[in-house]
Amino acid sequence: MGDVVQMHFSTVDYVIFVLLLVASAGIGLYYAFSGGCQRTTQEFLLADRSMRCLPVSLSLLATFQSAVAILGAPAEIYTHGTQYWFLGCSYFLGLLIPAHIFIPVFYRLHLSSTYQVSLQKFTIFGGLKAVIWTDVFQTIVMFAGQLAVIIVGTHQAGGIAEVWKKAQNGSRISGLDLNPDPLERHTFWTLGVGGVFLMLALYGVNQAQVQRYLSSRTEKEAIMSCYVVFPCQQIVLTMGCLMGLVMYARYGEESPLDQGYVKSNDQMVLYFVMDVLQDLPGLPGLFVACLFSGALSTISSAFNSLATVTMEDLIKPHVSPMTEARATLLSKMLALGYGLVCLAMAYIASLMGSVLQAALSIFGMVGGPLLGLFCLGMFFPWANSTGALVGLLSGLVMAFWIGIGSFLSRMSASAPPVINATVIPDVGNMTTAVMTTLITSKPRCIFLRK
Repeated sequence: MGDVVQMHFSTVDYVIFVLLLVASAGIGLYYAFSGGCQRTTQEFLLADRSMRCLPVSLSLLATFQSAVAILGAPAEIYTHGTQYWFLGCSYFLGLLIPAHIFIPVFYRLHLSSTYQVSLQKFTIFGGLKAVIWTDVFQTIVMFAGQLAVIIVGTHQAGGIAEVWKKAQNGSRISGLDLNPDPLERHTFWTLGVGGVFLMLALYGVNQAQVQRYLSSRTEKEAIMSCYVVFPCQQIVLTMGCLMGLVMYARYGEESPLDQGYVKSNDQMVLYFVMDVLQDLPGLPGLFVACLFSGALSTISSAFNSLATVTMEDLIKPHVSPMTEARATLLSKMLALGYGLVCLAMAYIASLMGSVLQAALSIFGMVGGPLLGLFCLGMFFPWANSTGALVGLLSGLVMAFWIGIGSFLSRMSASAPPVINATVIPDVGNMTTAVMTTLITSKPRCIFLRK
């Protein structure tokens, strides 16, 4: 076992990293002080319904192409093989259904959010238009960073044919697995079928995505944005898989984690990037900027959306009428407060080891019941609020029981071999199954070993 390896940025890396982040901030400032300074709610919230299909599509992609996916997918492929790539089979229905069922409902009702809340702000500066164009820029940075690592890593490994050969010899190339056993780590049923429900939760009823649909100039362009996202999602997934295979071609079975060079699976991709690009100043900075772009594109609206929902649902109904200036100030303070809470949680998470699976599991446990809630309201007009509340709470309890139980059972059992590892106990919620199987550090199961 070696010592944990420390690698450092060069001056060029820092310059590129800072310039790319400043460029993202510059886009927001540009739209904050142009185009009428975003004075109206329509401009803030829906970009004045003036956005074209392509920027909306890239923004839809960037919102959930997070640092979790950039770090997690390659490590998953390196450890467990390419079976995870079959998640792409779920993208077609997962985007086709929102395009022709959910988008027409939201667009024709002129709703500003899935919660029918009249939001007052989307970002402190610039509005949704700034967020969308920033997402476009950050998407380009994400593609460039990942592509640079794949090209350089493949060249150093001896070419794509050599990468594929080593992956085959190491049993990392997986075929279609139709095994119905819910205890299997990845199968077509959990990825291809369960992934559809994941995509519906992400692209059908998620507030951030719906706001982007509604920013389109026409309903037709909003629908077309879903079709454009489909090939983009496939490219992103394929790039993550390729990076994982290139990692395996470089390290084989002697992973940096097993050698003691890194402390967790979360750090393997970063170690690989610094190892591969250490003689190419600027490219490590580009990739880290890619990670930050993934994170920023995901949370660009989260803090202010949380603050606004808190304001509209929890504060205004119970507090005497406030002036617009006071409400705006309080909203900004809430956004700042949520940001500080996020920083505190990030520090605590750093002490917990690998948290990628935990983060994705939480989304799966919450996303599935919420999808059911919105489908109930949209397709069953005779449903009442009592039934909706009971159904939502029941779904949340069941999903959290499955997710937390899976986590606890892995902690109390020994680890099976990494290939075709079994990690999920008797899963009945496919959304949770998909989310809990994206990334796992040293998978364990108390029920079965394969």
